[in-house]
Amino acid sequence: MAERLVGRPAPDFTLETVSGNGQDFGNASLADYKGKWLVLFFYPLDFTFVCPTEITALSDAASQFSELKTEILGVSVDSKHSHRAWINTPVNDNGLGKLNFPLGADITKSVARDYGVLIEEEGIALRGLFIIDPDGEIKYQVVNHNDVGRSVEETIRVLQALQSGGLCPINWKPGDKHLVAK
Repeated sequence: MAERLVGRPAPDFTLETVSGNGQDFGNASLADYKGKWLVLFFYPLDFTFVCPTEITALSDAASQFSELKTEILGVSVDSKHSHRAWINTPVNDNGLGKLNFPLGADITKSVARDYGVLIEEEGIALRGLFIIDPDGEIKYQVVNHNDVGRSVEETIRVLQALQSGGLCPINWKPGDKHLVAK
């Protein structure tokens, strides 16, 4: 059974990355995001079918996340070289094109394991998405089957609800009233 991470400190990580421009290599660690909101998402593998729909949709929405003072980091068990090749592959050839956030390489699978999304038998990650607050606490986690993509709209809605500081009922959106605790 997967461990609950919500309400706990996010597991520390350091990953090699490739920038969204598909050129520059670097590193990312949890400490880099201290004081910021972070959407950390895992996907199974580069050069697959559902993954580019999610990754490019998150990239297209990057300005909305930026307005919410939130960074995005995508992670798979592929190498930084594979990520770079995928970003530099044209979209019509199952590539990503340029992105508005980096991709992290978890080739040791340790980060996916620490976040409870590694399918050990297959050596790949499930589709896991985590919202981490500026203090490093996991506020939201969703993990689903690799055949089904996630919702960018729902991720933004949940992020806005978390940032609102109130009790948010079902389908809460900015401008809606918070519940009053008794």
